[in-house]
Amino acid sequence: MTARRAAMVLAAGFGTRMGALTRDRPKPLIEVAGRPLIAHAIAAAGTGDPIVVNGHYRADALRDHLDRHHPGVRFSLEQPRILDSGGAVKQALPLLGRDPILTLNADAVWRGPVPHEVLDAAWRPERMAALLLLVPRDRATGRIGGGDFAMTPDHRLTWDRGTTSWVYTGAQILDTRAIAARPDRVFSLRDIWQHAMGEGQLYGCVYPGAWADVGHPEGIVEAEAMLNEAA
Repeated sequence: MTARRAAMVLAAGFGTRMGALTRDRPKPLIEVAGRPLIAHAIAAAGTGDPIVVNGHYRADALRDHLDRHHPGVRFSLEQPRILDSGGAVKQALPLLGRDPILTLNADAVWRGPVPHEVLDAAWRPERMAALLLLVPRDRATGRIGGGDFAMTPDHRLTWDRGTTSWVYTGAQILDTRAIAARPDRVFSLRDIWQHAMGEGQLYGCVYPGAWADVGHPEGIVEAEAMLNEAA
């Protein structure tokens, strides 16, 4: 049975790579295949309970959309300063609780199993500080540049930006204790991963379905083509 763990959708970025598309709206409200990115992300969170979404740039528009279309989702406002990915999770911990959580980036689209379920099946809390969901570089639709990680046979991760390395999909299960212990307010999840990597506690698992990065305008077309392959 899939765990009903808390989930956080990271949605506070400025979306500058989207150009004119984010001039009057936040990136999570850009539509892919007739649905805003935030709807794709909430679906990817599966049975997340609660689901928390953060917002900074044009946060009122995002919060209004959630109130109208996803009334059960909670909102974490980052004002006046954006907190980066780690700081965003830290601020939301009172809503998320103390158990390991799912986090998802809001600028991705999935076709296949619910990411939440794939991660839960591989999560081993006794040895993992974080479990990242990955795809090989040649299956990373819309990706610009190389990958993110190398993965050992026992699924531990190290940094690797090569063209044949593994790409982080933006979904992970994360033990929040290291987040809660950070004294600073603004920091990246990469800092948490770096520490976990040094302790041999940063792991990866492979997403068996299709995934698309929608961080730039061309990614919209590529993501829609990926989704249409299943139609």
